[in-house]
Amino acid sequence: MLKYTNHDIVFQEFPDEVTLAINLSLCPNRCPGCHSAWLQDDVGQELDAATLRSLTAHYAGAITCVALMGGDNDPATVAALLLAIRQEHGGRLRTGWYSGREALPEGFVPEAFDYVKLGPWREACGPLSHPHTNQRLYRIDHTTGRMLDITVRMQRRMP
Repeated sequence: MLKYTNHDIVFQEFPDEVTLAINLSLCPNRCPGCHSAWLQDDVGQELDAATLRSLTAHYAGAITCVALMGGDNDPATVAALLLAIRQEHGGRLRTGWYSGREALPEGFVPEAFDYVKLGPWREACGPLSHPHTNQRLYRIDHTTGRMLDITVRMQRRMP
């Protein structure tokens, strides 16, 4: 089961996207120094297909992407919800997942995603915007099924 605590419209999670980012709780990763440690708790309300449809409908025309931020406790449900959104919108509303996992979960369904961020938070490495980050951001090429590493698009130009 997925539970969400809040959501926001964000502009920096995926390149060239206006994203409805939905924060999920029940995070099992326990990254040292986590900036959202409260998302490790069992808080919020259930995120099901009807709730996700309602949220995306509310922001229709204002967003180009919907992202689930977390969900490592139930990656199969993450994939199922985002696959439904992709199908309902004919791929016009892109989908993304921020995962703290080191690698893709067993049974990963690439058709559900346009973007996937992988990697736990490591303070010494910094976020995606840092040139030495351990985290990777991928764009799924739905023609070939390949995952293209686009992390460099997120990184700040350092003087």
